[in-house]
Amino acid sequence: MSENTQSPRKPRVAVVFGGRSSEHAISVVTAGAVLSAIDRDKYDVLPIGITTDGRWALTADAPERMAIADRALPNVADLAESGEGGVVLSVDPANREVVLSEPGSVPRALGEVDVVFPMLHGPYGEDGTLQGLLELSGVPYVGAGVLASAVGQDKEYMKRVFVSFGLPVGPYEVIRPREWDQNPAAARKKIVEFAAEHGWPLFVKPARGGSSMGITKVDDLSGLDEAIEEARRHDPKILVESLLRGREIECGVLEFEDGPRASVPAEIPPVTDHDFYDFEAKYIDSASGIVPAPIGDEATAEIQRLAVAAYEAVSCEGLVRADFFLTDDGDFVINEINTMPGFTPISMYPRMWQESGVSYPELVDRLIQAALTRSTGLR
Repeated sequence: MSENTQSPRKPRVAVVFGGRSSEHAISVVTAGAVLSAIDRDKYDVLPIGITTDGRWALTADAPERMAIADRALPNVADLAESGEGGVVLSVDPANREVVLSEPGSVPRALGEVDVVFPMLHGPYGEDGTLQGLLELSGVPYVGAGVLASAVGQDKEYMKRVFVSFGLPVGPYEVIRPREWDQNPAAARKKIVEFAAEHGWPLFVKPARGGSSMGITKVDDLSGLDEAIEEARRHDPKILVESLLRGREIECGVLEFEDGPRASVPAEIPPVTDHDFYDFEAKYIDSASGIVPAPIGDEATAEIQRLAVAAYEAVSCEGLVRADFFLTDDGDFVINEINTMPGFTPISMYPRMWQESGVSYPELVDRLIQAALTRSTGLR
């Protein structure tokens, strides 16, 4: 008489995307690509979208509806199975069950979640806030922890950490919310003095943003006020950077069993139809990078070393995309890291790893497996 054995259930992956930041649409696009790549024979998948007003919604598992179509950006509201109620994740570490609660209905259990793949970009998701919630819930998750996520989101403190570890950064200035609110003339003078020292043009950007949103290249004093207003529309704290003349080079870092490794680098060539590598160039007009970057073996080895050093300096986990300038003097200057880089079909991070021998599905699988082997809490 044969025994009736029950097969162990597959790990359940909750892909969380959307969110309250200005990068909502790019998060949806990224999640669509990841949902398409996850091995459904190996994992159960639960797609959870966060609307722009912060509601967690059960969404359709429909990657084909999550892409940019005819320059129109997708959003969670169009994917949500219901316009009311929401998905609730318990903060009890002993209970990983996800519940759907809707007005006038008995709460419905959606089952336990083994790992969260947070495909959120920007504040309220990539900045340590969601990571803190998952730590409280005791649910493992892909990517950087609370501290690394917060530091990786705030470009000021990211640069301060880099400097403390001896990594090369370019000149920058910070205008904090209180400075602008209490004395905008003094704050503006601070930027003008920075320009006098380092020269025009300047880049004025949100201190805690991504996807090149809210960034303006300012060629002279006449465009400064409009640039400040645009950056503050995304973040009350702004960052001002001088123009570094050289080539834009990126490098991916991925967690392997023996530690982090760097990919082959990529070069972002000058974009002819845009003032710089802005949102439209990245996601709408599909500006293409060169992979691998034609910079020679010695420079490639150096940028790989610096990318891993930046990953370690911020105490990252899972993955990072590190962005550099290769100056006309032949030196590398690190601009920033991205703890949850884009995974859209044209994104540089997966392209660099594809060229390094790690396919897109394998990349997604490695990230999930790495998260499943990590505990939450102090580590």
